[in-house]
Formats: sequence, structure tokens, C-alpha cells
Amino acid sequence: MSTFDRVKKIVVDQLGVNEADVTIDSTFIDALGADSLDIFQIIMGIEEEFDIEIPNEAAEQIVTVGDAIEQIKNALN
Repeated sequence: MSTFDRVKKIVVDQLGVNEADVTIDSTFIDALGADSLDIFQIIMGIEEEFDIEIPNEAAEQIVTVGDAIEQIKNALN
């Protein structure tokens, strides 16, 4: 399962959105209807899924699904 697919599953589970609505360019707030608590819970889910820690400063920069994947890559390297 790709990083994108793993992140998409977390987003779908957390927000209850359709899988087809989650793309690399989807913004959590505008496109997917997330609020700040949803985003926090998505980030927590990502940290758990990938066994990483995303610093608060980096988490604040996550606007799109692609941004989240970029933070995962940074944390794993």
C-alpha cells in the first residue's frame, strides 16, 4: 500500500468523505470540510500509522494531502 493510500484511508476514516474526493491536491479545510480538530486527529493518525512524530511547526504547514505526504517523507528520511 502506497503512502498516499495509507494517508487517504486515515482521511476517509476521520472525515467520512468519499475516497474519490481525496486527491494529492485536496485541501483538508476547503475541499474536505475538515476543522482544526479533524486536522489534529488526522495528523495523530498519520504519526501512529507511520511511527513518526511531526513537529508542531511542520504540522501547521499541512494544508493539503500532498503536504501531509511530504511531512511523512521528511520524517522518514
